[in-house]
Amino acid sequence: MAEQGVDESQRKAAKVVGLAYLLAILPALFAEFYVSGQLIVYDNAAATAQNIMAHERLFRLGIASNLSVFALDVVLITALYVVLKPVSRHLALLAAFWRLIETAIPVVITLNDFDVLRMLSSADYVRVFEADQLQAMARLSIGAHGAGYNVGLVFAGLGSSVFCFLWFKSHYVPRALAALGVFASVLLAARTFAVIILPEVAHVVTIAYYGAPVFVFELTMGVWLLFRDLRPAVGVPPR
Repeated sequence: MAEQGVDESQRKAAKVVGLAYLLAILPALFAEFYVSGQLIVYDNAAATAQNIMAHERLFRLGIASNLSVFALDVVLITALYVVLKPVSRHLALLAAFWRLIETAIPVVITLNDFDVLRMLSSADYVRVFEADQLQAMARLSIGAHGAGYNVGLVFAGLGSSVFCFLWFKSHYVPRALAALGVFASVLLAARTFAVIILPEVAHVVTIAYYGAPVFVFELTMGVWLLFRDLRPAVGVPPR
């Protein structure tokens, strides 16, 4: 198979991909693990409400961190398309659309987080409800955030699977790294989709099993792309 050179726009886009992967890790972990772990008591709506009102600034920082991740996701998706379009324009476009759906869903459900703050505020218009009713409604909004996040992960896994297949096919990066990406992405999509049908799967395949491979792949891929050049493509049609 003939090798095909990599142009300057692909090289620059690859650096953007690497940087976006690395920049998104800390705010994502902060918002979805630290903030949630500190504030949300999953079987106690009253305790959750009390935690949020006592640490409203932390809750708002979680929202802001999520929004920064979503903005980085759009940059990441655009750069991935630029790098991988020469391998297969149609597959790169499909992957980009799946990833954009993944990003759009949590952007919309972030509005539920603002609903939580309104429900738990001391505004006059919420005083028609009893305190326990407001706490329950706030907890339902938090649950909607989690459900929407999981639906987004299905599309994240689908889009990432296709992008990683294109990485594997192109030889731009080590094939073992691309193969890890395919495995991690398929596992992510399969697990989150399975939970929709069989909720008990969530207790068996926990985040330690389906999240760790994705984390390792994105961290490693980010470092590799940021500090190494793309390899010449193999089997990519000349432009």
